[in-house]
Order: sequence, then structure tokens, then C-alpha cells
Amino acid sequence: MTAKAGFKIAVFVAAVAVCHVSSAMAFTPPPESAIPKGPLGDSVRRGEAIFTATHKYAGPFVGNNLNCSNCHLDRGRKAGSIPMWGAWPLYPQFRTKNGKVNTMALRIQECFQYSMNGKRPPADSDVVTDLQSYFAWLATGAPTGMTLEGSSYPMLPASNISPDPQRGAQLFAKNCAACHGADGQGNEAAAIPPLWGPQSYNKGAGMHEVEKAARFIRANMPQGQEGTLTPDQARDIAAYIDDRPRPADPRTLAKK
Repeated sequence: MTAKAGFKIAVFVAAVAVCHVSSAMAFTPPPESAIPKGPLGDSVRRGEAIFTATHKYAGPFVGNNLNCSNCHLDRGRKAGSIPMWGAWPLYPQFRTKNGKVNTMALRIQECFQYSMNGKRPPADSDVVTDLQSYFAWLATGAPTGMTLEGSSYPMLPASNISPDPQRGAQLFAKNCAACHGADGQGNEAAAIPPLWGPQSYNKGAGMHEVEKAARFIRANMPQGQEGTLTPDQARDIAAYIDDRPRPADPRTLAKK
């Protein structure tokens, strides 16, 4: 083979690879009408119900007024809010939070422990099984092990301005209080979650990290006006929310 021919083949292979990656990165979850009939479909529907009304359908394991869909928006479908169709193909994976390889079942258990400020449902419980059925169905056709477009909160550009809770308080009053209330307690009847206090997530939850919360806020809030806050404004609001009282990290309590 000549060098020229080898170069052409290399360019062709690279072009095919780029096209493959580009097409694989985009994903749309199936419509509700595609949920199968039979026992598996029943499990998918129960999983969706648990996901959208968690403290109603998984009450024994929930310690607050939150639902999974408060953070994973549009029933776990919305790109940019860690949709479950983007999470499912990436497990099992190693997580630094607990220092070991996590199955999706363990990931679900820890969400109950931290975000729901509750207790872990057994890995073989109907709650965990039905949630996994729902996630797997949402990811129907998604490539295993690939990070899909919109599968996480979008990264924010670096800033030389430190997040400020005092600025955040003013921004919260202007941009968030209309829905979440000046006291941050939301509106349960309207499925608007409390952002702090005993009915919100505890200090072990991922949303208690300022940068992670800022990424969520910037991409998804205020609803209907997504992206109108600047990255620094989102960080200030996140710092304000992070600074408010909430339940302790259960890992801290376990050490006492």
C-alpha cells in the first residue's frame, strides 16, 4: 500500500468515526404510547408513577416532600436535567462519592438516602425494580456506555467571581420566589419543591454542591425562561440556597 492510499483510508475511517459519534450522541426517548403491554409494561408504568410522585408511591423510603421529577424534569425526559435515558446507559460506573463501582440499583438507593432524605429501599424491592424498568425503557435504543447529548447539566464557563449568598438572596427574590415562595418552601399542590428546610434534600445530596446546583439552575430555571440567568447569577442563587438550613448529611450523623 502506498503512503497516499494509506492516508486516504485513514481519512475515510476518521470521517466514518466522526459521523458515527455525531449520530450516536443525539437521542430521543420513546413516546408513552410505546410502553409495552404485559408485566414489563406494567412495571414501566409503576416506575413512572414512583418517579413523578415519589413520596406517594414509595412513602416508606421518603423523608421529605420531593419527587424524583423535581430534579430530573419532565418525568426524567428533559435534556439538560440529567434525564434517565442518559443515565441508564452509563451504569455500572465508579463514583468517587462512595468510592466504588455503582450499579443503577445502588444509585437509586442513594438518591432515596440523600435527595429524598429517607432510607434505602432494598435493591430487589419493587420500588427499585420498577424504577429501573422505567429508566431502561426510556433508554430504549440508546448506545450502552456512551454519554449522550443533554445527559447532564451543561457545564458553566469558569469565573473569577466567587458565588455570593447575599447577591443570591436578591436574585432569588426576583427570579425564584414567585414559584418557590420567599421562604423557599414551594407549593406541594402545584408540584413545586421546597428548596431548603426539613422537607427538602439533605446535605449529602448532589444538589447541595453549589456548582452542580448552579448548572441545574442555569439550564432549567426559571421555568419558561431557561438560560436567562448568567452563569454567575446562577452560582449566586445556588450559594444562597446552599446556605439555607436543611437536614444533615446522614454520613455525618453516622460518625457521631
